[in-house]
Amino acid sequence: MEQGKTYRVRTYGCQMNVHDSERLAGLLEAAGYRAAVEGDDADVVVLNTCAVRENADNRLYGNLGHLRPVKDARPGMQIAVGGCLAQKDRSEIVRRAPWVDVVFGTHNVGSLPALLERARHNAEAQVEIVEALEVFPSSLPAKRDSAYAGWVSISVGCNNTCTFCIVPALRGTEKDRRPGDVLAEVQALVDQGVLEVTLLGQNVNSYGVEFGDRGAFADLLRATGRIEGLERIRFTSPHPASFTDDVITAMAETPAVCPQLHMPLQSGSDDVLRRMRRAYRQERYLGIIDRVRGAMPHAAITTDVIVGFPGETEADFQATLDVVAQARFAGAYTFQYSKRPGTPAAEMDGQLPKEVVQERYLRLAALQEEIGWSENRAQVGRTVELLVAAGEGSKDAATGRLSGRSRDGRLVHFRPGGDGGASGVRPGDVVETVVTQAAPHHLVADGPLLSHRRTRAGDAGEAGTRPTTPGVLLGMPRIGVPA
Repeated sequence: MEQGKTYRVRTYGCQMNVHDSERLAGLLEAAGYRAAVEGDDADVVVLNTCAVRENADNRLYGNLGHLRPVKDARPGMQIAVGGCLAQKDRSEIVRRAPWVDVVFGTHNVGSLPALLERARHNAEAQVEIVEALEVFPSSLPAKRDSAYAGWVSISVGCNNTCTFCIVPALRGTEKDRRPGDVLAEVQALVDQGVLEVTLLGQNVNSYGVEFGDRGAFADLLRATGRIEGLERIRFTSPHPASFTDDVITAMAETPAVCPQLHMPLQSGSDDVLRRMRRAYRQERYLGIIDRVRGAMPHAAITTDVIVGFPGETEADFQATLDVVAQARFAGAYTFQYSKRPGTPAAEMDGQLPKEVVQERYLRLAALQEEIGWSENRAQVGRTVELLVAAGEGSKDAATGRLSGRSRDGRLVHFRPGGDGGASGVRPGDVVETVVTQAAPHHLVADGPLLSHRRTRAGDAGEAGTRPTTPGVLLGMPRIGVPA
């Protein structure tokens, strides 16, 4: 037990990494470490890395370079590197940065405390990368960042073979968690006051493939929605190729499921989708959107788009613009394609010049900005229920606005005062207000609050407590079939 030693976890990349970092923090605290005070150097610094984002390796080694003099000045300080880039680069990290003490992969998050102790005892770096997941990260202790919302993993890994993506090589094939375990974790969070959960997986709507139940995800949405006290359910990310109508029906019929969908498009060109190995085409994608909006007319749909994939022609790019114009996304994460070593796309002919990719990217961004703003203007005058957010605080000092998320996921800046007693609004509380103004990426509600409900999550946040998951450090449940 490392009583008195401090730690800091730095997270890069996707929601799965955020989820893993909560587990890393929980493991370290279970081993006796405590979180370092902001501004202080920590005894253990953990870098939880991403291999997908552009220049991920440069960012890692740049950060390690900044940490070297800090470690030189602090005898006994340890540096650990985990996540996808650690899974990919392995011993290369210690070769390039020999002051690193521990390297661990995506499949052995739970080994971190033991590896730190072994590195201290042996006075040499410990590199442990395993090739297959044996224990779900969700079985491990967790220290969560939010008192009112939590990530809950339903699966890890991915069975798709998208030519631009390295995730399956680093996270492995899909492994599905038992429904009973998922529901037990959600129930534990709700018992601690959590109001919103996000079901998390690389491809959530293929959940159940491992135990042969194609309807498992729809069933899971309905079962999660029956948990008393849970007010909001979100999920990310689905894959259009395996998106089924029973999921749409479950979304529409389960009141707690939010009217929001993030569904990656990547390209509107059938030829590009074929080269990406995305296993769906434009018509199918737009059909899903039509059916979702038919069942939930006010659903906010967001997406991911890659611009400049190898071989993309101007006609291909125009097809993407056409789909974006037709789909009318509430928002989009747009990316300029760049090579990822180890992916098939990196070796494809037709790599596009940077200036061509940049020009197309700017055109796409301008179109989506126009659409997003138009969709937001349509919200003006509507009453919205907001779960008050933490971390963003006042929008600006002059107005004193706070921030919250509507049920459809839109960010709303609102005034907490002038409501005849509803001042004292806290993160985790729930308020109702009317949208008065729209911007491309957020809404404003400057009128009086219609209601303000104080919640247990707000109480917990005010007290400085966060939901925790104890986990089972010995005899943790193995991956298997559903309960």
